Amino acid sequence: MSLQVRLQRSFEDFELAVEFSVPGQGMTALFGASGAGKTLTLRAIAGLDRVPNGEVIVNGTVWQQGDQFRSPEQRSVGYVFQEASLFDHLDVAGNIDFGLRRRVNINRNERQHLIELLELGPILQRRTHTLSGGERQRVALARALAPQPQLLLMDEPLSALDRARKAEIIPYLDALTRQLEIPVILVSHDHAEVARLADHLVLISDGQVQGSGPLNEMLTRLDQSLALDADAGAVLEGVVLELEQQWGLARIEAGGTNLLVPAAALEPGDQVRLQIAARDVSLVRQPPNDSSILNILPVRIAGLDAHGPLVNVRLTTADGSALLSRISRKSASDLGLQTGMKLHAQVKGIALLGDHAGHH
Repeated sequence: MSLQVRLQRSFEDFELAVEFSVPGQGMTALFGASGAGKTLTLRAIAGLDRVPNGEVIVNGTVWQQGDQFRSPEQRSVGYVFQEASLFDHLDVAGNIDFGLRRRVNINRNERQHLIELLELGPILQRRTHTLSGGERQRVALARALAPQPQLLLMDEPLSALDRARKAEIIPYLDALTRQLEIPVILVSHDHAEVARLADHLVLISDGQVQGSGPLNEMLTRLDQSLALDADAGAVLEGVVLELEQQWGLARIEAGGTNLLVPAAALEPGDQVRLQIAARDVSLVRQPPNDSSILNILPVRIAGLDAHGPLVNVRLTTADGSALLSRISRKSASDLGLQTGMKLHAQVKGIALLGDHAGHH
């Protein structure tokens, strides 16, 4: 399964020219500032906006190319908007079943699986105007997925929610993308949201694709704007090896090394996602004998990028995973940093971005 997109369209004050392909599974984030062309791209993929000079090919099937153009109802797409836009005259079950009308063969087991996965059982009979924002988006997700589409598109589905409601729905989105065997495309301008959910990143700016690739590669590339963000950092996948209960820590294998992380409700075998901010990584030539820092790992310098009084240093760990360190230019000079040099990274803080794939 794969998705290939090539779109070109001129507006009075804007030129859209994007070209990218995404993996057949997992979540791809279209990331960029407001007005970059993300929603326009998403709507063109769905066939809601016709971009005359465009190409959309899903799993080898042409949805748009040259004179060929499939209308939205002919495209097997689930679409979740910023606002849940549910049918208020129907209850939750009625909204989900509306999504099934397009299917000839309705898979009741699949419907039940969605209801269980999104924990909608207790609210099936409720009218939509009585639901919270998070509940509404969960129903919108179920409705979009009920027809078993080939592709799920989500246009900033969390932007209308407050922080508590966002925190409530993110684990559902995470679980869904792990289980769905289709590409999911998320439009977002929220760095934290993308770090938590995306597997793949397409960076869009002023209607152009600046770069695309696996999430951590894009987050740590020195030639991309994300590395300059105040929140710049790396995201690593890891697996819990053991718990050190007396200290409240979990030993996690990630980046080809073992890291100690303050443990929430984890069990050995859990797959987790870790975020390491560039500002929390300092560099030393030799590992100190006495240090309060728990995680000190051997790294190699893959690249250096100075801007103002600071230097971004791209590092690779034992298994080739990338980290970012942001230090002062003076420190870089004192250490004599050069590409290819081996040293040690002191990681002062690691954020656990949630249980990524459940217990094993």
